[in-house]
Amino acid sequence: MDFNLSPELVNLKQRVTDFVESEILPLEDDPDNHDDHENISYPALEAVRGKVKAAGLWSPQVPIEHGGLGLDTVSMAVLYEEMGRSIFGPVCFNCAAPDDGNMYLLRRVATDAQKARWLNPIADGRVRSAFVMTEPMPGGGSDPSAMLTRAERVGDRWKIYGHKWFITGAGVAEHFILIARTSNDVRKGLTAFLFHRDQPGFEIVRRIPIMGPEEHGGHCEMRFDGLEIEDDNVLMNVGDGLKATQIRLGTARLTHCMRWLGMAKRALEIAAAYIVERQNFGSTLAEHEGVQWMLGEAAMQIEVGRLLTMKAACLLDTGDFAKREVSMAKIQVADSLHTAIDTAIQLCGARGYSKDTVLEWMYRYARQARLVDGASEVHKMVLAKTYLDEGNNFWRWTNDA
Repeated sequence: MDFNLSPELVNLKQRVTDFVESEILPLEDDPDNHDDHENISYPALEAVRGKVKAAGLWSPQVPIEHGGLGLDTVSMAVLYEEMGRSIFGPVCFNCAAPDDGNMYLLRRVATDAQKARWLNPIADGRVRSAFVMTEPMPGGGSDPSAMLTRAERVGDRWKIYGHKWFITGAGVAEHFILIARTSNDVRKGLTAFLFHRDQPGFEIVRRIPIMGPEEHGGHCEMRFDGLEIEDDNVLMNVGDGLKATQIRLGTARLTHCMRWLGMAKRALEIAAAYIVERQNFGSTLAEHEGVQWMLGEAAMQIEVGRLLTMKAACLLDTGDFAKREVSMAKIQVADSLHTAIDTAIQLCGARGYSKDTVLEWMYRYARQARLVDGASEVHKMVLAKTYLDEGNNFWRWTNDA
């Protein structure tokens, strides 16, 4: 097992690290760089994105022919972790959700004509996108088979009727990927469609208030009342919606983990810088055994998450869906993120709870990690079912079938 990075990847990692340190982290301290929803403001974002492109670091996950660096999943894991050190980092490199997952799906399954129309503008950073799947009760959430939004065939096109909510980024998205029901078939009953913001037949009902901070475009509620979509904008084939969802979510869940690991490490960086200076009862906080236990535990949990994430990334690069590995990484990293930030706040005391650091921003953001792209409990159910099916083969090595 080789944990060494190639010289080229080491160099690229250092360039991303240096860019985040010099160009992005300083932006966090100026309130003028924050929008009303506590994300990076658009003027600041556009300026730093221009610098990212000039530095040759734009969209590392996107194929070269679409304007990116064409890196594999393992390389993405290394770079996304560095980007994630800043609360503004991933979006500056065009590596933030939901665009990241949407670009992955489109480059994997879209036709050449669809890539030109729907992928390239996202990859270039000219438009934002959203993935429209989750529904209010009794519709589909973690269980897509419960989906109620339907697509009806009318002449040479489809008409969409239904209700969606918590659609990340929908408030600013121009390109949408929609999952809707086209039949009652258990495996082939869903279909993926592409549509543009300017098309009639749908509305954004509201931007749902959340604990925050928020992604650009928020988390929106949407209603569909006859949105018309042509056959040319069916993604894959009719009935392949569940497959498209599985292709997208596997890697998207793991890229969340990559970014969260960077945030978790940043939280400990902030805490470590404080405890080595802060004096308490004649010594620094860092010299107290109880503080060391807290810091050591949090650091270990991050490393466990890194190893699970990297194993899943390696398997994805071989063409494996890595379902169990992605689920394990998602559970572990979501918990590690909360542990790291909570520990950092505790070690920094009142300063950690204040807005003098970004820890309180991180703390509110981190709570969603155990919910998005499948609640931790759902992933544990997946792991339990897999174990019950496979027994001790659950722990097999890749070449030890």
